[in-house]
Amino acid sequence: MDPVQTAELAGSVAAHNMSMWGLFMQADIIVKVVMIALLGASFWCWAIIFDKLLRLRSLWQKAEHFEESFWSGGSLEDLYDRIGSRPIDPMSAIFVAAMREWRRSAAKGLTEKENARVSLPQRIDRVMHVTLGREMDTLERNLGVLASVGSTAPFIGLFGTVWGIMNSFQSIAATKNTSLAVVAPGIAEALFATALGLVAAIPAVIAYNKISSDMDRYAKRLENFSGEFGAILSRQLEEKI
Repeated sequence: MDPVQTAELAGSVAAHNMSMWGLFMQADIIVKVVMIALLGASFWCWAIIFDKLLRLRSLWQKAEHFEESFWSGGSLEDLYDRIGSRPIDPMSAIFVAAMREWRRSAAKGLTEKENARVSLPQRIDRVMHVTLGREMDTLERNLGVLASVGSTAPFIGLFGTVWGIMNSFQSIAATKNTSLAVVAPGIAEALFATALGLVAAIPAVIAYNKISSDMDRYAKRLENFSGEFGAILSRQLEEKI
């Protein structure tokens, strides 16, 4: 290739804007839709990630505060009256649900009946289990989005890659020219779509594993509290015998 052809080739490639914005604007409509979808998914994932991390941090702090009050040696009845009917975190919600069942049974005189005393701990455990499950379902809401984006975004990006390469081959066929000036824009668009797929998928997968692990630890803490509180109520029932 002589110097004149080289200069023409370089000028033709330079005519294409190879910046990220330029690649987006020059891309085929299908590739643009793929890019927009991946960017939207990435922003959505980051919103979920920040929301879950901040919420888990807040719940751990509230659990610490509640356990300090619970194990301070004060009256459980006073603690229940202080929390009221609007608990602000899952641990206090479990406590309120159990105490509400306890008070209802006491108001009906069931704590004085031997048969009722046997079934009351089971009912309280069931109430705490249901409350725990409901609170964890609320906390885990939208977490599946991270798993879905993490598993599908690379393939969506790959679709954009394949489409961009197809456009490059069509350009070659139309111009009957295999020079870099003809092939480069389509390949660059294709690789950009792949990169966006990875940008969306990698944080989603890492965050999903991290948040899932933190939620498992938090659920285990709630289960331990439920077991300890159930044992306390069972001891109080035995003392009535």
